[in-house]
Amino acid sequence: MRTRPITCALAATAALALTLTGCGGGGDGEGITIGVKYDQPGLGLLEGDQPVGLDVDVATYIAQELGYSEDQITWTEAASANRETYLQQGTVDMIVATYSITEERKEVVDFAGPYYVAQQDILVPADNTAIAGPEDLAGKTLCSASGSRSAFTITETLEIDAQLREAGNYSECIQLLSNGTVDAVTTDDAILAGYSAQQPGDFKVVGNPFQEERYGVGLPQGSTERCQEINDAITQMYDDGSAEEFLEEHFGDAGYEYSTEIPEFDGCA
Repeated sequence: MRTRPITCALAATAALALTLTGCGGGGDGEGITIGVKYDQPGLGLLEGDQPVGLDVDVATYIAQELGYSEDQITWTEAASANRETYLQQGTVDMIVATYSITEERKEVVDFAGPYYVAQQDILVPADNTAIAGPEDLAGKTLCSASGSRSAFTITETLEIDAQLREAGNYSECIQLLSNGTVDAVTTDDAILAGYSAQQPGDFKVVGNPFQEERYGVGLPQGSTERCQEINDAITQMYDDGSAEEFLEEHFGDAGYEYSTEIPEFDGCA
């Protein structure tokens, strides 16, 4: 993880408006709580007592740009099913956890970003030759994590008659795929690439993407000002080369063709 020095502009200006985004720990000295995944290799994976991965590096970078040092960050596991609840209840200040921006979710939470645009794809056993795209999932058993909309893209948007098997998280889906309980797992290609790289030779990403997944920074509703500050931080992250550095570190050996282009922001309402 790359540690960057935090600089603040004019001290007089900061003194006049010392807020959560000010210099030196957000202005209140209490730190920031960030929700990330703990079970997704390459993105958010708990190693020892600290999470590591692309989302963790992005969240750390953003927090530092907001004025927090690394030791002022408290990490919390944010599973797909509890992300909205955590933001609504104030359990976390923000969530950076492969959290795709959707119109449905924007009704209950705010989003900054996206900070990365992935593509939905399919993971199958390495020796599977029957599934080459979503149309081949008809009559197959498909796994997706609780709280994710990925499987419904197959069954509802594309209207493919697959049998859904919901698991608590994608690690459970991988176990079900390993023992033959399900035929395939669907979600973002970045997530699938991480799992495939973790168990070389066992799985393969089909490589037939069919929908964009725009990873946003989840925020409580009414976070317009904070949203803009985070968008500025994301822009800086791409401009100074940090985004490419993070992507190379976590996906350079995974055979995953990641994008280094700065995403187009959705704006802050």
